[in-house]
Amino acid sequence: MSGVGKKVVDVAFKASKTIDWDGMAKMIVTDEARKEFSSLRRAFEEVNSTLQTKFSQEPEPIDWEYYRKGLGSRIVDSYKEYYDSVEIPKFVDKTTPEYKPKFDALLVELKEAEQKSLKESERLEKEIADVQDLKKKLSTMTADEYFEKHPELKKKFDDEIRNDYWGY
Repeated sequence: MSGVGKKVVDVAFKASKTIDWDGMAKMIVTDEARKEFSSLRRAFEEVNSTLQTKFSQEPEPIDWEYYRKGLGSRIVDSYKEYYDSVEIPKFVDKTTPEYKPKFDALLVELKEAEQKSLKESERLEKEIADVQDLKKKLSTMTADEYFEKHPELKKKFDDEIRNDYWGY
């Protein structure tokens, strides 16, 4: 196998080991997203399997002597000469250097979005806990207790009373 082909197979193999499929699956919320995710995972594994089996094997060398015995040396030498003259161009990767900085920038953006999401999730969980706590205490809570937790509403009501504004 050529050096580049082997390199592609090695990179694909390493990528399959570093992907946290289970971790990503836990973050998916909707059924439609789960279907798309499983489809993506299945496609990735099929491509990776193909790379591991089909492209990771060296081709078997041609037994020219075997063919010389059956066909004659003149025709086999002609084929061998043509076979040896074929030059397979080496793959030059021009795409990766072009997209690597963009990918790295997206990774940074992804990490920032993840941090924002985690902060917002914490805020929302705290707010949910506060609302549930308020729901439990609402039937026995006094106005003073409520205004202790929400001083901005107390100020608003006091301003309305002071300005003789009763909402109509």
